[in-house]
Amino acid sequence: MQLALVHARYQLLEIMRIPVAVVGSAFFPAASMLFFVVPFTGDDPTAATYATAAMVTFSVLTANIFQYGVGVSEDRALPWNPYTRTLPTGPAARFAGRVLAGLVLTYLSMLPVVVIAAVATSARVGAVEFLLGAATVAVISVPFTLLGLAIGYALPSKAAIVVAQVVFFPLAFGGGLLSGPDTAPGFIRAIAPYLPTRGAVELMWAAVTDWSPDPRALVSLGGWAVALAALAGWAYRRDEGRRYG
Repeated sequence: MQLALVHARYQLLEIMRIPVAVVGSAFFPAASMLFFVVPFTGDDPTAATYATAAMVTFSVLTANIFQYGVGVSEDRALPWNPYTRTLPTGPAARFAGRVLAGLVLTYLSMLPVVVIAAVATSARVGAVEFLLGAATVAVISVPFTLLGLAIGYALPSKAAIVVAQVVFFPLAFGGGLLSGPDTAPGFIRAIAPYLPTRGAVELMWAAVTDWSPDPRALVSLGGWAVALAALAGWAYRRDEGRRYG
């Protein structure tokens, strides 16, 4: 665990040296709150709470796909990355450190959303619901972390940026993150339960409201996590084989 914390500290220091990286991951969710949530649902406590939970999920998606998908790919091109792979600690500490650093950035990226919701909307949750929501963020980060790792280890940096952007928007829109639980268009309602973003946002809604999650969405989320874990593992082994095979 100590080695994982050392790697996490290194990752965070590298990112904090370029503040725009942190600002960028928080910008889209915060902008979506200001342009889509505050004007249309800000005065409705129930709708604003649901929308804020969706924007928190949006933050999780943004932070993890771009932090891991683009960040890992860029790190692979640096001389430092092959060196760390020669250290006797093994890959587990590096993976754990990267995941811990990514989780910290995820929480940082959602802070503007929470602040905007508190000061500019009628969204309100109790202390217990707030803590449950914060814990749920860590849970729903898992599949998107794995997706980012799969992109980052499978592709060079220029391709990773494009793929991350291409994957990001369909997951956000298709999962219903930019609409309320019952207000999405018909085709979104049809496909949403089978996307990981829908299972993630339904868990967030359940944590902070009395929403009952769709079992299909939860099963799909678990299936996506398993499949993406396999894909990320394959991408990592493939990258290892290319370098040292």
